[in-house]
Amino acid sequence: MTGIFFLVFAALAVFCGVNVVVRRHPISSALWLIGAMGSLAVLYLQLGAEFIAAAQVIVYAGAVMVLFVIVIMLLNAEPEQPSKGSRMATFLGIPLLLGLLAALSYVVYRMIPESARVEFGAFTRGTARDVGEALFKTYLLPFEITSILVLIALIGAVVLTYKRSD
Repeated sequence: MTGIFFLVFAALAVFCGVNVVVRRHPISSALWLIGAMGSLAVLYLQLGAEFIAAAQVIVYAGAVMVLFVIVIMLLNAEPEQPSKGSRMATFLGIPLLLGLLAALSYVVYRMIPESARVEFGAFTRGTARDVGEALFKTYLLPFEITSILVLIALIGAVVLTYKRSD
């Protein structure tokens, strides 16, 4: 049963991800991206990572996507205009894509060693306590460096949007 559940949400994540790319209107793409992130959260739940699933929904599907939609609306983005495209891209695009996928599949199959199969629910270290201990004990320095970089980006965004009153 869990295998079927996994396949359904994995297929939904791929379907939503493809729709993010093929939609012409940016708001529509953002909504499909929310669907992909929600599907990924369900997959995290299946793996036993409850905290990561909750963070996926709250942070990415919630806050980040609201920010994306606000920026898209502020930019007043229009739907893309279709182009004529080139004939060579039409005829060579799909065969070259299939060749690239085959080559990548071969490399991944040969390079990645055999490992044990994933058992759903076997991972028990996905709680908030485990993530917090890892974040503030093992990875404290990278966490602090990342927070300083985010602060610098925030200050840069404020400086770039500041309008001088003359």
